[in-house]
Amino acid sequence: MKNILVVLFWCVITSAAAQDSLSFHNGNHVYGEIKILNKGVIKIETPYSDSDFTIEWDKVKEIHTSTPFFVTLSNGDRVRGTLRSSDSTHVTIIGTDQGDLQRPLLDIVVLRSGDDKFWDRMSASLSLGYSITKAQNAQQFSLRSTVGYIGKRWAADANYNSVISSQDDVETVQRKDGGVNYSYFLPKDWYIPISVTFLSNTEQLLRLRILAKPGIGKYLIHSNNLYWGVSLGANYNTETYFDDTPDRKTWESFFGSELNLFNIGDLSLLTRVVGYPSLTESGRFRTDFSLDSKYDLPLDFYIQVGFTLNFDNHPVEGAGKTDYVCQTTFGWTW
Repeated sequence: MKNILVVLFWCVITSAAAQDSLSFHNGNHVYGEIKILNKGVIKIETPYSDSDFTIEWDKVKEIHTSTPFFVTLSNGDRVRGTLRSSDSTHVTIIGTDQGDLQRPLLDIVVLRSGDDKFWDRMSASLSLGYSITKAQNAQQFSLRSTVGYIGKRWAADANYNSVISSQDDVETVQRKDGGVNYSYFLPKDWYIPISVTFLSNTEQLLRLRILAKPGIGKYLIHSNNLYWGVSLGANYNTETYFDDTPDRKTWESFFGSELNLFNIGDLSLLTRVVGYPSLTESGRFRTDFSLDSKYDLPLDFYIQVGFTLNFDNHPVEGAGKTDYVCQTTFGWTW
């Protein structure tokens, strides 16, 4: 009986010692299993709560982990090791290929457990909007959706957005866009982006535009407050139209920039702009621009306002040079 009690006591001590821990500037401590740090927020699962704790990274004073993590630093380096705070501003990453590394705590921008499950790396969101006006029975329905997955050295996501507007005695206006995006992360914050996207809108008479884009990119700023990256590459553009206009198949180059601000309270901002100078149609230039703002609500709900603009200086006859949409939606994220 005594031996059994000793074994049970040892298991309890070992289990407690194996926990990760966070200490905060206000003197509080949390013990449990750290799940992830991303975009300035760290998530930890504790045995005394049904839901995970999410804490802003700049509120953390010290961190200690019992198992190795995949760590991304602000300079783009990616290493693997356990973490142990040496003081209130620095942490030592133990057991990396380069030996033990000491870095400022806020230089760590991403933490991912080597043992995290498939669903821990997934993210998804869905938001809807609807409006109706008595005059001419005007109605508009909006949908925005995303799903993403982040691996050790790569990330992939897919999105689909739709706007349908109708009213009496007027032809229905539709706009749909979406795509699949893949990024492979290289040293020093370089990355390889590959995407296949589509657009359909009645304003520019586009039945379907498909873009296939490989390129190269670099994060100029990669911190716990924002990501700012630039990219360039080639694009193969295929377009079909609602009328009898012949299909267009063109090669283009592209250059773009993306800015993601996410540590500004409950508000986050994401903006992208991409220019497409044509390589096979003389003088043609297109631009895609988007701006999304999201305000977080309790229980993972949010309100989102999005603006998207597409410009083509050489549209087909009868089509507009620009098409834009502004959507206000209410959604939930996972």
